[in-house]
Amino acid sequence: MEQATFGAGCFWGVEAAFRQLEGVRETSVGYSGGHLINPTYEDVCGGNTGHAEVVRIIFDPEVITYESLLNTFWASHDPTQVNRQGPDVGSQYRTVIFVHDEVQRKIAEESKDQLQASQNAIRIIATTIEEVGDYWMAEDYHQQFIEKRRSVGFGR
Repeated sequence: MEQATFGAGCFWGVEAAFRQLEGVRETSVGYSGGHLINPTYEDVCGGNTGHAEVVRIIFDPEVITYESLLNTFWASHDPTQVNRQGPDVGSQYRTVIFVHDEVQRKIAEESKDQLQASQNAIRIIATTIEEVGDYWMAEDYHQQFIEKRRSVGFGR
């Protein structure tokens, strides 16, 4: 199994997109890229921790490639937005790829370059590519949030 970590705005919908993919064995949402140890949702929303809302994915590379995960990442948000996605504004909603090794870095950089080339320089891809650091799992009520809401009649 391998890991991938992506920040693409509010983690609820992004996690749901990855959970549908064959070869994704596990997902969780949390916080990464900041300086505060064990932040809470309220800490991160305060905007002073440096953390992004992220999805951590455990995947089977024999079933799904990192490139395929990147395709879902790009499709799940607007990578040209800086510190926002839709109505959500703040650095915690930034677009970021946290790489776990140099192979992922190379693939992520190539993928970003290809996406930028397809934009014909009209819109700049704001996504940063950073080495993964500490990952702090978000509170339980954030985990599989959309699936939980559907099971009780919300989000349909």
